[in-house]
Amino acid sequence: MKSQKAGFHSLRRLLEGKNIRPSFQRMKILDYLRKSKDHPTAEMIYRSLLSEIPTLSRTTVFSTLKLFYRKGLISQVFIDESEMRYDPITKPHPHFKCLKCGRIFDLDMECPYGSLKSVNGHKIYECHMYFVGICKDCLNKG
Repeated sequence: MKSQKAGFHSLRRLLEGKNIRPSFQRMKILDYLRKSKDHPTAEMIYRSLLSEIPTLSRTTVFSTLKLFYRKGLISQVFIDESEMRYDPITKPHPHFKCLKCGRIFDLDMECPYGSLKSVNGHKIYECHMYFVGICKDCLNKG
């Protein structure tokens, strides 16, 4: 229980440091994102937290994610045009999407363009790099 309190205390400080009011729902959404490794969609977050927070609405999840993104707490991952995923890692890094199971993984490699601030006089705010294929787990299943 102590570690959960300490975790929520650090989440509170993080949110306050970004001038975000640390409501219980916001802290739970941020906590979920930080513990998640599957780059969840807003719907995945909503469904996962609903049993714990019965008053949670989809609108709250969407608006919270939009706020977190605007304040630089999370990044958005667009690999498939039909869905947006969220990542607590804001430093540019490559992703891999499996066409068979649909999971999205962080790849352990440097993003060669992640440190660029401008190109040909154009100011860069974000850099996205991703690969699409069949993950090793799905390949091993046959």
